Amino acid sequence: MNRPRPLSPHLQIYKPQITSILSIFHRLTGISLSMGSFIIVAWIVSLSMGIESYSYFMSIVDNWFVQIIIFGFAFALFYHFSNGIRHLFWDAGLGFELKSVYISGSIVVLNAIILTTLTLYFVYF
Repeated sequence: MNRPRPLSPHLQIYKPQITSILSIFHRLTGISLSMGSFIIVAWIVSLSMGIESYSYFMSIVDNWFVQIIIFGFAFALFYHFSNGIRHLFWDAGLGFELKSVYISGSIVVLNAIILTTLTLYFVYF
């Protein structure tokens, strides 16, 4: 029963494609959104516990490192949302041509960047 069978090539052999990178990034943003939701829950809990807890939470959020995490969370939210709309079009049977897949992938990334920039502009300015 020990017949030599062909093995599937490892990931290091494949050339990275934009479609696979966007797919992996969609999964990673979903994971980061689920982890980032704990920050939102902590904010709501601190808000419900009174002004002292809320002030302490906001002093933590004012840290530059936490601001970068919030920026990443906002980008993940908009990327995952935009890519979800892209998947809805795919569920309807639209946009399966290779050119359409590349164009819609570029639109998703551009849309996420624009929405993140606009959101952070309105939050900080």
